[in-house]
Amino acid sequence: MKTLRRWIKRLGLLAVLLALSLSAPVIYVETMCRGNATPEPYRALIEPAHQRPETRTLMTYPEWYIVHAYEDYAEVLRTGDPHDYAYLRGIGGFWSSLCALNEESSAYGEVDGATKQMVYVIGVSFTAELALKAAYEETLGRFFAVIRGSEHSPLDQISARQAADYATFLQQVPWYKWPFRDDVEELSQEATSALRDRERNIALGLEYRAKAAYADLIEQAVAQVGADALTLRMIVRGASEAQLRDMDGVRIIQQRPEGIEIETPRYRTLTHLLQNMAAQGIDVVEIAGNDDILLTALSKTPTAPGSIMSARRQGFRDYRHLIGLKVADLAERLRDMPGSDLTLEHIHDY
Repeated sequence: MKTLRRWIKRLGLLAVLLALSLSAPVIYVETMCRGNATPEPYRALIEPAHQRPETRTLMTYPEWYIVHAYEDYAEVLRTGDPHDYAYLRGIGGFWSSLCALNEESSAYGEVDGATKQMVYVIGVSFTAELALKAAYEETLGRFFAVIRGSEHSPLDQISARQAADYATFLQQVPWYKWPFRDDVEELSQEATSALRDRERNIALGLEYRAKAAYADLIEQAVAQVGADALTLRMIVRGASEAQLRDMDGVRIIQQRPEGIEIETPRYRTLTHLLQNMAAQGIDVVEIAGNDDILLTALSKTPTAPGSIMSARRQGFRDYRHLIGLKVADLAERLRDMPGSDLTLEHIHDY
């Protein structure tokens, strides 16, 4: 009984230490990453029912950081192995970007509690996932890769392709809709008798099954509270109704003195749509009742004018820049990019 009590105490202490470790970044962001700027007043044109909090343009980036992290991971796997990915750097990048954006958010208004809670939950989950993956891939995973030799096994190649497909999927669809169990089945069917394949089949099979179970829980929770809106409204000028009708997903709401109010898709589709409109000479007046917006762009240089922060991408030989600007300047900035060293990556809606 004494031995059992000792082990219970040890497990309890381990649980406390783990909880403190995972909550430490949240505490740091809340206490040390606070700005003191005063938001500039702006009178929205779009009716309140279709307005979204302006701070969301900043707070959507942490979600997209995770999408980008999977892109980086897939790129590393294209030519390397899982242990080549810098997991701690991936974790640190999430929290350092959130710190910078939390400071910047003071110029946009107060971040609502629900958004903060969501960002912290995905941050802690992401941290735990990468920490566990690092613990395995840097030890046993690396060991089996060394035994395998320099040539990738069939399951190494399949898992690299699965990672790339997953990263592409996340551009427009929530992660919990990915068919993890199909990946498990594919690994099981394609595994050879090679030691590395047997190890990948077991290790990745366990990982994907755990993610599938967690995805089921998240999907049930989302179903109860309701998914976020898939469209938003904006006002554009310099466009004819005929031009706008020819654009996929665009619905004309009304003519206004400031321009034409339209409804558009969100997420990755919106980025491509705004690029297309800018190329046709269409300007944006307001998006979802806001006059500020965040975008990310890529370049070969470590800094970019007007960037909130910049960071080198893993697996790629370039840098990602987070750039805040006025909605009214967005189209012109997009038109100028082809002549600069910047390449648009994503426009962050609200």
